[in-house]
Amino acid sequence: MNNKKLYLLCYDIADDKRLYKALKIARHHALGGQKSVHECWLSNEEKQQLIEQYKALIKPKEDGLLLIQLNPKQTVHVLGQGIVPEENDWFYMG
Repeated sequence: MNNKKLYLLCYDIADDKRLYKALKIARHHALGGQKSVHECWLSNEEKQQLIEQYKALIKPKEDGLLLIQLNPKQTVHVLGQGIVPEENDWFYMG
């Protein structure tokens, strides 16, 4: 049984070095995204790991982080070149 939930991860990091590190963290967990907004399928354990990584990185007085659980059954409305997020048991890079 799949116990992962769909989240939207958004961040605003003031420092360029921390911003780059935030992007690396997000890309480790994300299946898609753009700039500082990423779609992530996370288990409870992965969610806690992600939160701990960002707690160690961000400066609360300068930076912002938002992690919102989404309803994957909700209709997705796409504008532009976006695609509907999917969760697969595999990932292909070609």
